[in-house]
Amino acid sequence: MRHNSSVSPQRISKVLSRLNSHNVEALLFLDIKNVRYLTGFTGSDGALLIGKRQKLLMVDGRYTNQAKREVHDVEIFQYREKAEGIEAVILDTSLKSIGFESTAMNVSNYMKLKKKLKSVKLKPMSHEIDTIRAVKDKMELSYIRKAADIAHEALGTVYEFIKPGVSEKDIAIELDYRIVRAGAEEVSFSTIVATGVNSSQPHATPGSRKIKNGDVVMIDYGAVCNGYHSDETCTFIVGRADKKQTEVYSLVKEAHDKALAGVKAGATCKGIDHIARTCIEGEDMGKYFTHGTGHGVGLDVHEAPRIADKSEHILEAGMVVTIEPGVYIPGAWGIRIEDMVIVKENGFEVLTKVPKDFTVLH
Repeated sequence: MRHNSSVSPQRISKVLSRLNSHNVEALLFLDIKNVRYLTGFTGSDGALLIGKRQKLLMVDGRYTNQAKREVHDVEIFQYREKAEGIEAVILDTSLKSIGFESTAMNVSNYMKLKKKLKSVKLKPMSHEIDTIRAVKDKMELSYIRKAADIAHEALGTVYEFIKPGVSEKDIAIELDYRIVRAGAEEVSFSTIVATGVNSSQPHATPGSRKIKNGDVVMIDYGAVCNGYHSDETCTFIVGRADKKQTEVYSLVKEAHDKALAGVKAGATCKGIDHIARTCIEGEDMGKYFTHGTGHGVGLDVHEAPRIADKSEHILEAGMVVTIEPGVYIPGAWGIRIEDMVIVKENGFEVLTKVPKDFTVLH
């Protein structure tokens, strides 16, 4: 069952321009975020075949009408079972070589396709669209900016809950509610509210621990707008701060600011990471900085480029990235400072709105 439908021509053109370099005639996209990026289809399942003569979105009967509403200039094929639908579509073409997203296909479906498509060379590929998606257009940037604004507005309404006697979980639940209430589709990821010793875990899960005077409170949160994410981490001290907390916050802020100052088109991602890491290592705290300095943000909250010591990515104008150095002292507490920015030709624009000055909440 086929119908006519639509896609973003510029994005498809970028994909087509890469076929020859990969020695394939078409690409099969299975990651639903990539399908959305290339077609505008917002359903939760489907597959997309892109070739010089093929632009075909495959969905099951739950999504046929939705696909017809959302997608244009792309043919739509309705299947009952996904692997069988992909087989039928490919067998109906004269394609002899197809690249597929290996990270989004399970072994079972791969074996089914390989058995049925004996005359077709299936070439596993990964991250082929990452660099295309990494550079955002004006519409994408507007969605990410809106997501950041929503998240900021929501956080501002929960400061009153960040006080002694309130649990991490209660703050996280309240913040999640406020984010959606403020207009987000959903939260970007499981909100992190980590207090006291729990903040020494970079990705702690909010639990029953209640805030005490003198606690570090780390909040990592974000909102989703039209499928696009925001990401920001704020760290506060409740009641009173001791000398060590003040010194470490100052160090992390220095690393954050220096790395941020290095952000511009043409800068290497490992170079940005090196700036932050060198700053923290200079105070003999390097062993407590246990993750990369940042990452891209878009349809996924973690996507290309990766800002880390082994990254080969180079920043380009239009990329949206985080800068988020942190220090996590086992058995004590941790501090992370994260902003999300747009890379510009000669600098950056900060999208996240919470000031990152040292703040004690009373």
